[in-house]
Amino acid sequence: MHLKSIQLQNYRNYEQLELQTDSQVNLLVGPNAQGKTNLLEAIFVLALTKSHRTSKDKELIGWQSTDARIRGEVEKKYGPVTLDLTLASQGKKARINGLEQRKLSDFVGALNVVMFAPEDLEIVKGTPGIRRRFLDMEIGQVQPGYLHTLGQYGKVLVQRNNYLKSAYPAGVQQAMLDVWNTQLADYGVKIMKKRQSFIHKLQRWAEQIHAGITAGTEELTILYRPSFETGVLEEESVLFEQFMIRLNQVKDQELRRGMTLAGPHRDDISFFINGKEAQVYGSQGQQRTTALSLKLAELELIHEEIGEYPLLLLDDVLSELDQNRQTQLIETFQNKVQTFITTTGLESVNISKLQDARIYHVRDGQVAR
Repeated sequence: MHLKSIQLQNYRNYEQLELQTDSQVNLLVGPNAQGKTNLLEAIFVLALTKSHRTSKDKELIGWQSTDARIRGEVEKKYGPVTLDLTLASQGKKARINGLEQRKLSDFVGALNVVMFAPEDLEIVKGTPGIRRRFLDMEIGQVQPGYLHTLGQYGKVLVQRNNYLKSAYPAGVQQAMLDVWNTQLADYGVKIMKKRQSFIHKLQRWAEQIHAGITAGTEELTILYRPSFETGVLEEESVLFEQFMIRLNQVKDQELRRGMTLAGPHRDDISFFINGKEAQVYGSQGQQRTTALSLKLAELELIHEEIGEYPLLLLDDVLSELDQNRQTQLIETFQNKVQTFITTTGLESVNISKLQDARIYHVRDGQVAR
């Protein structure tokens, strides 16, 4: 997978940009707050229709503009693809080769990316919500329909919560609650199965990558922690029954609190290094290595799923890595993954190890070679 060119219109601080990105490694160099990260973010948004930095689309639209546009020419193993995404206050419009997509989830996956930024350390040491977002973004790229199922689950969750709030203290109509429970569990177990499978595959890749980075001194284990106790790799029908039992167990608590207390919206992931939980006992270096291992594992997992490597977006991370980790990262993507790197200066990047690299200078929303 190769991004041949990208065009931006009224995107953040870019009024107009047309950039050829033929090189395997693309270095975006310049001072802070000039637009380097905005360009990487635009590629990310073109892939996933949403930003990794904000949930408010209006922040992506340039000052005093009504809409923003991102257009990319992508070379894939089965031929060229033109992707077009328009962001406006009324919503998003997405086109593949000029054809408008009825659902955004049909657009996601046409371009695959892995983003690695300093804040990705929060995947390891941050809140469960950050880890769930990480899961959802990555699964959505390689599993058609996952984001649609997630959206349907979210709608049922909101409606069920509203019903719980309205039913207390007068009392709940069990028949009505059973309807919400059935819908919640039906969508919920599909999400759980996808997450379970994804983490199982991610573990396989991350374990060997982490061992390589640490010269075999550390063993990384990733565990899926659903909101209620389940068996390992249960059938959907079994998970459904377990889900329904759990909802019945917490019914009184839910009514008092007016919220749903079981389901994939409360899932989490745990990371263990040599048997000890990295979030609690890991050093910052170990947590950073874990995050790096996850990102490199993502590259291999996506390649395994779709048959080609995604784009790799490195937002000011090389300067954060010591020589060993930086070398490991470069050796992983060199000659097989098209990579976009932002940096404030080339002195923090081991240029001698990069091949087919092009340097772009970014200043005030302008990009020059």
